[in-house]
Amino acid sequence: MLSRPAKRLHAAARLWMMWALPLLLPLWLALALALVAPTTAQAAEAAAFVIQPADDAWRAALPRDPEAATQAYLARLPAASVARSDAYFEGGYWLQLWNQLLGLAIAALLLWTRPSTALRDWADAHLRRRWQRDALYGAAYALAGWVLSLPLTVYQGFVREHAYGMATQGFGDWFGQQLIGLAVAVGLTALGAAVLYAVMRRAGARWWAWGALTTVAMLAIVILVSPLWIEPLFNRYQPVPDGPARQAVLAMARASGVPANEVYVVDASRQTTRVSANVSGLGGLAQVRLNDNLLNRSSLPEIRAVMAHEIGHYALLHMPKMLLELAALALLLFACTAWAMRRLLARFGARWRLRDEFDIASLPLLAAVLSLALFIATPIMSTLIREHETEADIFGLNLSREPLGFAEVMLKLAEYRKTQPGPVEEFVFFDHPSAHTRIHRAMVWREQMLLPPAAP
Repeated sequence: MLSRPAKRLHAAARLWMMWALPLLLPLWLALALALVAPTTAQAAEAAAFVIQPADDAWRAALPRDPEAATQAYLARLPAASVARSDAYFEGGYWLQLWNQLLGLAIAALLLWTRPSTALRDWADAHLRRRWQRDALYGAAYALAGWVLSLPLTVYQGFVREHAYGMATQGFGDWFGQQLIGLAVAVGLTALGAAVLYAVMRRAGARWWAWGALTTVAMLAIVILVSPLWIEPLFNRYQPVPDGPARQAVLAMARASGVPANEVYVVDASRQTTRVSANVSGLGGLAQVRLNDNLLNRSSLPEIRAVMAHEIGHYALLHMPKMLLELAALALLLFACTAWAMRRLLARFGARWRLRDEFDIASLPLLAAVLSLALFIATPIMSTLIREHETEADIFGLNLSREPLGFAEVMLKLAEYRKTQPGPVEEFVFFDHPSAHTRIHRAMVWREQMLLPPAAP
């Protein structure tokens, strides 16, 4: 007869084998994908994104008419660059679908096989407190999802980015940062699962409403602490050296009510060629940031235009408004999820060995149904974000008074965003207005606010 500690060790070893063996194949497949990825130099040579340069004479000759001026900007993108950008962005539509299908497949695998409920049963037998069991399951679920989706992650985040010349990391550095992200995801999912299921059980039949509000509240906390504790795990943030760029950005921030005494630059060039910026955090913890690609590859008018847009998000209270909008949407999605889960559990719950919707082993089902509902609601989410981006564009133009700088940056963003989508395509897939829309808006502002009136 085995002693009690020996029995526990034996049960833990069996559980480990049940979880470990199915995860080895995705790891090997991900490594194989990484080995065939093009080098950064090869990708840059094969897929260079080109913008025809412009000088002061070109800008002085820019037509007054907004549509003609917009077309003059877009004409500076060679056909090959437009085709490259369109192919990259349209490929993202399919990746959204493949990610969704893979997520559903992972949930099905966990629901129809033994490891998931075996972990729950082991936790029930060996852990006293329910929050500990929920946290353990949440951590294991995050780890399993990460490993099982790793081949697609490697293709999407490493192979494809190198193929289009937008990645600058070697695989070792990239994968190291993925492991950091995994550690963060495991910790947050463990904590989130423990909190969410505790709230759901206490709420009873109304679990969907309290679950939705709890999820949004946890999201708000992550947004609040991310600039301080999570994002520095991946990049180095340093104050921008004193000079025209720093002074201009701080002046606009202070004039708009942003409580910032510093502008930070992030070393994003170690990972990507993209330009970006943000005003991150909530309330007094807000930080004004831009990446080194924007700082080093853009003129002062371009930097002013981009940072005025980002300051607009803060000044217009977009983050609090977005959280309220997400809360309303989350209530709807969780209600639909509860309805679907009740029917699925009534039909398949016994086969999945699930007790009810409060069983922590139902987390894959909750995540699958909720993600599917969110996937269907993609046009709603895209529209909410796009409206905020439109407001920030207008605010930024009024603050910076740099329509030409704004238009110039939109050409740079066209490296990874399609420039002229159809109206339905833009409605469904674009969470930012297209380059054509944004440049045209800047040219309208230029015509109305900067150019002298036309002669009678």
